[in-house]
Amino acid sequence: MKKRKLSLRLRYRGRDVTPRLSGRLRGYLRENWGAPFITAFMTLLLTAAGYLAAGLEKTANLLAEYAYYSLVIGVVLQLVCYLKYGGEEE
Repeated sequence: MKKRKLSLRLRYRGRDVTPRLSGRLRGYLRENWGAPFITAFMTLLLTAAGYLAAGLEKTANLLAEYAYYSLVIGVVLQLVCYLKYGGEEE
């Protein structure tokens, strides 16, 4: 069975504007599995701060809770990657 690659092409005024991950970013994410979760943690926590400033305490608390779950997942994945790929090799 032949595998097919699904891709989405975005065009604006005749130009291809499809977002692409650079090779360096792909390599970084391949060796740092927790990075997207840690980025999500920071985004969620900043959003929670915004909701708290707007007076929506329940929503802010819920977002902060999800942020900390994301941080825990990210740190565990980073630890797994560290154990798998090893530390700095000199």
